[in-house]
Amino acid sequence: MGNSADAANQAPAFALKSATDGKVQKLSDLKGKVVVVDFWATWCPPCRAEIPDFVALQKQYGPKGLQIVGVSVDKGGTAEVVKFMKANSINYPILMSDGATESAYGGIRAIPTTFLIDKKGNVAHKFIGGTARDVFEKEIKALL
Repeated sequence: MGNSADAANQAPAFALKSATDGKVQKLSDLKGKVVVVDFWATWCPPCRAEIPDFVALQKQYGPKGLQIVGVSVDKGGTAEVVKFMKANSINYPILMSDGATESAYGGIRAIPTTFLIDKKGNVAHKFIGGTARDVFEKEIKALL
């Protein structure tokens, strides 16, 4: 996707509160890692279908430098999200979207929409809709 100096590929910065403890997580805290940013919601069937794959990918590739971050667009507060996280043994941070982040990422028209960000902080891929684990895995491995 062009050379790494191209600011157009730079992933938009965000600082969002964790669903579990309210602490702010910034994208810049993850510099040097390959980051998957997944915009999703608890009520969205294709989003829910991807979660076990993300849990498995985080477990497998986390030690190699992968960090998956879920950005929940749920509107009902954190209780439902935290309950869902526990029920699905989610092993990566879930942040609550503030709307502005969705806009910064070009407007999220369908969920799930997932961005793959390389170690330099550039958007390497954008996936709209449910995506198979092997597709994510191939792209992640290429960036690690």
